[in-house]
Amino acid sequence: MVVFFVVLALGAFALMIKFWAKRQRLHRLLSQPLSAVHRAILEEQVPITEKLPIDLRNKLEGKINRFLDQVQFTGCNGLEITEEMKVSIAGQACLLVANSEIWYDHLTTILVYPGAFKSRQTQHNGYVVIERDIVRTGESWSRGPVILSWSHSQKGAANHMDGHNVVFHEFAHQIDDLSGRTDGVPNLGPNQKYSDWAQVFKTAFNKHVQLVQRGRKTVIDHYGAEGHEEFFAVSVEVFFERPTSLKQEEPGVYEQLSLLFSLDPISW
Repeated sequence: MVVFFVVLALGAFALMIKFWAKRQRLHRLLSQPLSAVHRAILEEQVPITEKLPIDLRNKLEGKINRFLDQVQFTGCNGLEITEEMKVSIAGQACLLVANSEIWYDHLTTILVYPGAFKSRQTQHNGYVVIERDIVRTGESWSRGPVILSWSHSQKGAANHMDGHNVVFHEFAHQIDDLSGRTDGVPNLGPNQKYSDWAQVFKTAFNKHVQLVQRGRKTVIDHYGAEGHEEFFAVSVEVFFERPTSLKQEEPGVYEQLSLLFSLDPISW
């Protein structure tokens, strides 16, 4: 019996040490600035980050360290992964969560293609199953992986004022999926109410669909009319890249996203 309790105590102690070591590692990653090489890459590849106030920039660098420690990048179709690719994609993905407790808990793999890639889509219509290949620039799977076109990821980061960014889009889906479903309703921040979110986004989505059907130009990409989950993702793109226009056209959407991410891009 004594041996049993000794073994049990040693096991508990080992678990405590493991938990403590993991927390210490996380703290070190989050508090550590980027290396000079990685910082230079970030400034070149993701110019939007140069606008950030210094405190937010420091938080972003810590999140990038954590991301690069957690995620494995795999090149597809012969693509060789470089540090530029890793830091660029990590920088864009982490900008979304730089100032909040949101994190990509389940993501361990990112697949990167040189350019647009084919993805097989299966549709069910009663007993009829239709499969077809669709050309995509990005794709987000529940709990990972995320699949990206490098050429489109790089272009989206370089032109950070056009409202289009495939990395923002796919990682918005990852954030959405943390709630258990990719449906345009993510886990909300502590100062948000689901009733407010539902009212704002339902109204904005219905308005957006009507405008798209009429062929009207909108600050939120027309692709947002495909569904609530896509409306959320394209709204996130515009929130970071054209915040003033989004706030003018859809102030409620801007406010809810600002609360969700604890960010105010207009102030940058």
